[in-house]
Amino acid sequence: MHGLQRRAMIVGGVGAVLCLIGARLNPAQFYYAYLLAFVFWLGITLGSLGLLMIQHLSGGAWGFVIRRQLEAATRLLPLMAVLFVPLLLGMRTLYPWARPDVVAADVILQNKRVYLNVPFFVARACIYFAAWLALAWYLNRWSIEQDKTGEEPAGRRMRAISAGGLVLYVLTMTLASVDWLMSLEPHWFSTIFGAIVIGGQGLSALAVAIIVLAALANEKPVSDVAAPARFHDLGNLLLAFLLLWAYFSFSQFLIIWAGNLPDEIPWYVHRIQNSWQAISIMLVIFHFAVPFALLLSRRTKRVSRTLVKVAVGILVMRVVELFWIIAPERSPEGFHLHWLDVVAPITIGGFWVSLFVREITSRPLLPRYGDEGAYAVHAQAVTEH
Repeated sequence: MHGLQRRAMIVGGVGAVLCLIGARLNPAQFYYAYLLAFVFWLGITLGSLGLLMIQHLSGGAWGFVIRRQLEAATRLLPLMAVLFVPLLLGMRTLYPWARPDVVAADVILQNKRVYLNVPFFVARACIYFAAWLALAWYLNRWSIEQDKTGEEPAGRRMRAISAGGLVLYVLTMTLASVDWLMSLEPHWFSTIFGAIVIGGQGLSALAVAIIVLAALANEKPVSDVAAPARFHDLGNLLLAFLLLWAYFSFSQFLIIWAGNLPDEIPWYVHRIQNSWQAISIMLVIFHFAVPFALLLSRRTKRVSRTLVKVAVGILVMRVVELFWIIAPERSPEGFHLHWLDVVAPITIGGFWVSLFVREITSRPLLPRYGDEGAYAVHAQAVTEH
């Protein structure tokens, strides 16, 4: 684990140097690539926060075995808050509404200026991170307290904050998705876009949780609970999030395409014509059809090695989808992949993985207490193996 932590930090450091060089040579390209990288890794972090709150509310052995992983990921929110700063520096490059000359010549942007303006954008981002950091801090604090003092009252407090926290997470992330992604093309709007982003975050976080659980499956005490049944549960949940993301994505496409409104349809026209069409087809096949077919198989979900391959494939396609959302604003004339589009996600990923390993090894890999169904996991695991 410590070797992985060191190697990941080296990768992040080397990537940071390359990104600085890229920012110097091509600032616009750097900011678009950096936005892609930031949103992807923030999605895993916030998706883990959402899954953690769902686990506290719903219970179940599936959450018991990955709870420490989810908590470790949420403790990286301070890192993501710091990594948000470069986006503030690149606002005028990324967002047309942040450029006064563009706003002055556009009546629609003038009408949206009450919401889309630089001071309010920064203020909203501060509110989002403050809310997410507070939720993560309390959930992690009470989880450790629960290990020391018993299931209650810490468990009751975690369930209470999770109930309101989920509502707060959905609200803030919906607004954040409008601010950071939808407003790249400020004339376009979709009321379901936030739900697509949130569904993708849950999908990403669950894929990472499956990969980490498989990596720890031979470590005590995780080896006592990492039974095929637990991977089967997580595989079913992965399938559910995949269907949720696909449902929201197709609903948005169907409604906008059928409506054929001039303010909405150009967003899709940019992404399904020219060479971008190949990326659209790739998403349909490899982000939905292939993993959906594989996750229907009981064997796929019970064999950890196979499930990990599906999870890795989904993570790769999550990056492709974010690229498909962001990059056409930079090059609407056709598909263009810059080396920064690859280096930026790897760079942030290096820092993220390094700190994640540090966090997950700083606490016991399993909580002492869980929901009523989790108490039987240890005994069940021996039989199911």
